[in-house]
Amino acid sequence: MTSIKIGIVGLGRLGKVHAKNIAKHTPGAELYAACSFIEEELEFAKNELGVTETYKTYEEMVDSLNLDAVVIVSPSGFHPEQIRLAIEKGLHVFSEKPIGLEIEDIEKTIEVIDAHPEQIFMLGFMRRYDESYQYAKKMVDEGQLGELTVVRCYGIDPSSGLESFVKFAGASNSGGLFADMSIHDIDLVRWFTKQEVSRVWAIGKNAAYPELDKVNELETGAAMMQLEDRTMAILVAGRNAAHGYHVETELIGTKGMLRVAAAPEKNLVTVFDEHGVVRPTSQNFPERFSEAFKNEMNEFIACIQEKRQPEVSAYDGLQSTKVAIACQQSVDTKQLIDLDVLVKA
Repeated sequence: MTSIKIGIVGLGRLGKVHAKNIAKHTPGAELYAACSFIEEELEFAKNELGVTETYKTYEEMVDSLNLDAVVIVSPSGFHPEQIRLAIEKGLHVFSEKPIGLEIEDIEKTIEVIDAHPEQIFMLGFMRRYDESYQYAKKMVDEGQLGELTVVRCYGIDPSSGLESFVKFAGASNSGGLFADMSIHDIDLVRWFTKQEVSRVWAIGKNAAYPELDKVNELETGAAMMQLEDRTMAILVAGRNAAHGYHVETELIGTKGMLRVAAAPEKNLVTVFDEHGVVRPTSQNFPERFSEAFKNEMNEFIACIQEKRQPEVSAYDGLQSTKVAIACQQSVDTKQLIDLDVLVKA
C-alpha cells in the first residue's frame, strides 16, 4: 500500500512529538514535508527525520502536489485558516486542539470541512486514545458505574514550565487557561457523559506570578459545570504542579466510582531511600501520553486508508471551545454563564 505523504506545520515541543511519531511510529505514513519559520527546526526535520521538502510558509507547503495530508501543530489562533486552506486544497487534515479560539471562525471552518466529506478531518484530543481512559470509557458505557453524577478533572502543568509561560503570555495569546489546557478535560466530560454543558461558573487566582493579571492569563483556575441532564462536572486547571505533570479524572456514578491516574505515576517503580518511600511521577505531557499520541496518529492514517471519519469531530472541537470561552467569560464577569446565551467571542 502506498504511504500517506504528510506535511507538518509547527515543530515546537508538541510538533516534534508528532513529527517523530509520524516518521518512526506510524505505519503507512511518511513525513514528507515540514513548515517552520525557524531554520533550526527545518534542519532538525531534514537531518533527524529525513524530511524531503521544507517550507518557510504554510501556503507554499499546501501547494505541494506531493502531499496527501497535513498535521497542524501551529499556535492555536492559526488553526481555523490553516484547516480551511488545506481542506480546500484537497488534503486530509489532522489539527491539534483547539480547533480555534473564536466561535464564528470555527463555525466557518466546519462549513468547509462538511463541504468536503470525502476528506478526513481529525482533532487532537489524544486522551481518548489513552489505554486507561479507554478502559474507563468501556466501564461507563457498559453501565458498571451506573448513572454518572459527578465528573472531576485535574489538569495541571509542572511548575518547571511556569516561568517560560509567563514570558510567552506577555507576547502571545494562548487562548486562556481553559481553552489552552482545560479543553482536554472538557472533551472528556462530554465524551464520558454524552451530554452537553449547559452552564458554568469559573474562578481563578494568580499566586506565584501575579503579573499574569496584567495580561488576563491565569496560573490556576477552577470551574463548576452543570450538564443538560444535571450531571455535575468540576475542573481544576493550573500551571504550577510542583511534583510534575498532573492529569487526573474521577467519575462518580450511582453504582460506583473510578479514578484515572489518581497519582501521576511515571511507572510501577517504588523507590526506598533516604527521602523515604517515593513513587516517581510523570514530568510532562509527552511522557504521560506517549502511547496516546502514537495511537491517535495511527487512527488518522487508518481513517484515510479506510475512507472513514474518526470518532473525534470538528463539532467536538466547537462544543469544547464554547465551554472554554464560557469559563473565561465567567472569570471575567464573575457571573454564572448559560451556554445557550453565550456571547460569541
